[in-house]
Amino acid sequence: MNVMTRKHAGEARRSDEGFTLVEMMITVLVLMIVSGTVMKGVLDLTNLHNTIMNRTDMHSGVRNATELLTQEVGQAGRIALPAAVTVTAASVVGAVVLNVSSTAGMFVGVQLNIDTGQFQETAAVTAINGNQISVPALTKAHANAVPVKASGGFAAGVIPTTVANGSTGALLKIFGDINGDGNMVYVEYRCDTVAGRLYRNSMPFQAGAKPAVTVEQILIDNILPNPDATPCFTYQTQTINGTTYVLDVAITLTVRTQNRDLNTGQFMTETKALLNVSPRNVFNVWQLAGLGVTNRVQPIPPTVQALLP
Repeated sequence: MNVMTRKHAGEARRSDEGFTLVEMMITVLVLMIVSGTVMKGVLDLTNLHNTIMNRTDMHSGVRNATELLTQEVGQAGRIALPAAVTVTAASVVGAVVLNVSSTAGMFVGVQLNIDTGQFQETAAVTAINGNQISVPALTKAHANAVPVKASGGFAAGVIPTTVANGSTGALLKIFGDINGDGNMVYVEYRCDTVAGRLYRNSMPFQAGAKPAVTVEQILIDNILPNPDATPCFTYQTQTINGTTYVLDVAITLTVRTQNRDLNTGQFMTETKALLNVSPRNVFNVWQLAGLGVTNRVQPIPPTVQALLP
């Protein structure tokens, strides 16, 4: 009986002893390995997410900028008046003054189509006084309320490099009804690889003075010089009768990510090249000029000339 009692007591003591120190150390080591593996996986996923977002931001920025450039260069050279214009008093053959409902958007030198059908003629404005425009002697009589329109396009919708203070490899200058809303604007794109920024500066074509460059005009940050020193903007031109037309603009931009890659410690870069962006309105009037039709080729407005320097 005593032997059996001692045996049961020993078994009870052994069942209450728990883990040994070695077993605890092995358990903790296993838990640390599992926890470390899980944490590394979480950190790797976080780094991958940051890398993807970093690259996505870079791609989005350069894509948005090039899409805007493509759209606005394509619209360059478009002429428009902000509202429909009509003659407000009948005119006779030989008249040199024409009364119109509005002169908004007009400028000295603009060629206007007056009337329609067999009575239509084109006249270049020589002076503007209120709602009265001066023109060379009219060759046809025009009734009251006939339409007056500005047709054709600007030969220098993309300012050529041959013009004083014209476009350069780092500075693209365009003007016209860029937004398609009837209001003509003058726009500059400045590719500053020293500051690492692409600026867009837009203003009404009759602004009179160029607004100062501010951070609000930054289109892209982190611009880099292009490989092989390729300019940001290059131009394909043709000349007819001494007038230079920019028919294609090549746009090349190199950008880097905002932050370094957490895995490599390096910035990621991308070069985006658009080699054939055509200002269709300039192209159209170039074709007309080649056919000898010059009364649709509009000159540079004096107010745009003042904004070029």
